[in-house]
Amino acid sequence: MLKANGQEAMMRRRSLLASGLAGSLVAGGLAGAPRPARAQEAADVLLVLAVDVSRSVDEDEARLQREGYRSAMTDPRVVEAIRGGAVGAIALTYVEWAGAEYQRQVLPWTRIAGQRDAEAWSSALAEAPRASLSWTSISAALEFSMAMLEDCPFEGTRKVVDVSGDGVNNSGPAVEPVRDRAVAAGIVINGLPILNDRPSFGRRTAVPLDQYYAESVIGGPGAFLVAAEDFEAFGVAVRRKLIREIAGRAGPPRVLARRDRVAEGQG
Repeated sequence: MLKANGQEAMMRRRSLLASGLAGSLVAGGLAGAPRPARAQEAADVLLVLAVDVSRSVDEDEARLQREGYRSAMTDPRVVEAIRGGAVGAIALTYVEWAGAEYQRQVLPWTRIAGQRDAEAWSSALAEAPRASLSWTSISAALEFSMAMLEDCPFEGTRKVVDVSGDGVNNSGPAVEPVRDRAVAAGIVINGLPILNDRPSFGRRTAVPLDQYYAESVIGGPGAFLVAAEDFEAFGVAVRRKLIREIAGRAGPPRVLARRDRVAEGQG
């Protein structure tokens, strides 16, 4: 019965992936959108940006999240980090998620090899529609991200999932077993917890959110988190995090002690 349930869950994830890809192809067709994936192109890292859009994130905060990723991706320091790799390119896809039944690929797998690619990706994200749903399932977001990496049309030396959110897992299975399966598959999971005072729904934790991410979410060689003190500080946190992820400084497996905090006004 457990095996059957697992197979049903995977089929549901595949269905969600297919529907998300269909939507992202529409976004990919927007004027100025980056070129679509071509099989077997090389990249230094395959990166899934998995972004929380649950109901605890209001419209202003959702805008700040997207603007943070758009600004970070076009920042010359991030582009310089991309070009400084062995291949000189990364491949990334942008995913939004909420409860166990909601994950969506907003932008398709795209190869970024310079400023022009980054600007086109940023413009496509600005035009992509946004949706929201209740609950917060980090575990389902990780499962969806694993499926995305499995189906990625690019070849990469590293696989990374970048999870950002403002709450703990309160929907779907426990995070830790899913995290451990991803790490066993060679995937590094990094975290960007957004700290705020808004109450969450469902399951609660007695520890601060950044500690929860450190203990239950991130994993793999060199895994780390960068905590944003609030949504206003999100953009700076994203930039710092992307530069670290692209640089790919590996460490011993499951070392989870590297943490930064970013407050509004820090550069």
